[in-house]
Amino acid sequence: MKEYRSASRNPVPKFRTLDHVQLPVVAKEATLDFPREWIEFADPGDPEHWIRADLTWLCSSWSCIFGRGCQGVIEGRADDGCCSHGAFFSDKADEKRVRRFAEQLTPEHWQYADQAQTKSGKLDIVEKDNVGDDENRRRTRTVDGACIFLNRPGFSGGEGCSLHGLALRTGRHPLETKPEVCWQLPVRRAQDWVDRPDGTRILLSTVSEFDRRGWGEGGHDLHWWCTSSPDAHTGGEPLYVSYAPELTELIGQKAYDELSRICAERLERGLVAEHPATTEARRNSR
Repeated sequence: MKEYRSASRNPVPKFRTLDHVQLPVVAKEATLDFPREWIEFADPGDPEHWIRADLTWLCSSWSCIFGRGCQGVIEGRADDGCCSHGAFFSDKADEKRVRRFAEQLTPEHWQYADQAQTKSGKLDIVEKDNVGDDENRRRTRTVDGACIFLNRPGFSGGEGCSLHGLALRTGRHPLETKPEVCWQLPVRRAQDWVDRPDGTRILLSTVSEFDRRGWGEGGHDLHWWCTSSPDAHTGGEPLYVSYAPELTELIGQKAYDELSRICAERLERGLVAEHPATTEARRNSR
């Protein structure tokens, strides 16, 4: 039985609680509590693996608007997007993979390449931080107030994540080069072994929205969060389509194919509980 790897197996906040950050005032966000539609189905490729999916989220029109209206998680730092605090690595394999791709970056495409080099020539891209009772969690370093991999506006090599840029230049998908938590957002995938009344056991993968609560207490202090903002629900295709590679990586190809079929049929029949941010975005566009 395969357990699909994910940074959300042991969900922890990516963001620290900042006392000076106020609740969002930039744009009206949808409430955290509203009706949702869920579906459960068996993975066609593995009868011991079941998927529980939030159709309200996966059929929403959310899309990443980094650099196109994203307000950022810290007030006054919209250009950082959600990269202001760096990214916690999910495990040693995640860190090792990111380090391997970081070694391929050059100053031409990575603004902080020089700052990342130690005197011995090794990459210094990791720092430790405490998350609740979890001490010395490893994450990407922050430089000048944001992730060391984030190229800032005006950089000649292009702004945005340098690891993301590396993927695009080399014909890869960004999920291959970036920390797991970065490419999974804003999808949350949790896995639990479930013992059923008849004595059988299944692995249940729950696929849902990574909303403010997903970050723990610190999530409520973020200046702005995209999943609940109508500003980010302007995609030309539903999330389950635009995030097909990420969802496939999280639950497997056959499970994704079935999820895609179900989502398409649900949209054709009409959602009973559409995401309120999608509803508001459509209303605002008229």
